[in-house]
Amino acid sequence: MEKKKVLGISFGRKMSNCDIMVKHALMECEKAGCETAFIRADDLEISNCTGCIACVIGMMSGRGRGYCVRHDDFDILDEAVMQSDAVILACPTYETSVTGRFKTICDRIGPSHDITFRQGAWDEGVAAGKPEEALPDRRSFKKRQAALISVGGAMTENWIALTLPMMYEFTFPMAIDVIDTVEYYGAMAHESVLGNQEMMDRMTTVGQNIVASLEAETEEERIRWRGTEEGMCPICHTRLLQISHDGKTADCVVCGTHGTVSIENGVIKMHYTPKELERSRLKWGGKLEHSTEIKTQAQPSGTIKNLKELKAPYAAFNPGVFETDEKAFGNVAKE
Repeated sequence: MEKKKVLGISFGRKMSNCDIMVKHALMECEKAGCETAFIRADDLEISNCTGCIACVIGMMSGRGRGYCVRHDDFDILDEAVMQSDAVILACPTYETSVTGRFKTICDRIGPSHDITFRQGAWDEGVAAGKPEEALPDRRSFKKRQAALISVGGAMTENWIALTLPMMYEFTFPMAIDVIDTVEYYGAMAHESVLGNQEMMDRMTTVGQNIVASLEAETEEERIRWRGTEEGMCPICHTRLLQISHDGKTADCVVCGTHGTVSIENGVIKMHYTPKELERSRLKWGGKLEHSTEIKTQAQPSGTIKNLKELKAPYAAFNPGVFETDEKAFGNVAKE
């Protein structure tokens, strides 16, 4: 039987907390017989997404496979994910949220890796008799699991509250099922996570949870939530809600699940209908709804006939930058 492959990706500094935590979880996976791989995101040269949408347009029109026109080290990460059966991610908190490199990679994954776009392009290509090498990567449709780990030095939890929710941006386009999450705040209280045995034990559990999900015999068991904390959302299990303007309903900011709000015995409660749960962006129905609205409502180039003329005043408006105070700049440069 072929070994299951677990990929670890650290977005932190070399041999700092994120590296160590991911590697510790991977070691546990290796003990169980898994094949493992490790990538430090900052070792890769990955440029920003330019928003050209050539990846999506090419795939939707049947002229491409959904790959970016920029072939840099993102291809290395993409291939590693395609080979994997599970992924363990760890990201430090920079300015209350994920790192710039993390967001850059998520932008590059973007809609081009959305499972509904790729499945649609695959089905249409097969129906047209196209060879497999002209279609989206078949491995895109493999079911995968993930564990997400956020790390922050602040002693109070709310200083890292945005990091973990944003880490779902890596997983939801490819429909990777998150089965465990860890928020490690207060990291500054230890020189290294190696001095925090409780957290190191939690990393052992992360590895064990990934293995258990990979060995599951049923779909229900494969995607079962194994985290130690349960949030307000029954789909992504996070706690970040966006309350509606009338204060009666709320959306899960992470997965878009919509529900009504009540307060029972002083406790906030969320109530969801089965229909709304299926509209989560982590579910096929919600993803398909979004890809369909893009396919049917996005206006093609050339819709506004005089667009070039309308843009002309803005192209001509070029005030430049503010005048530089050389003395102040010099002082900054010497610091």
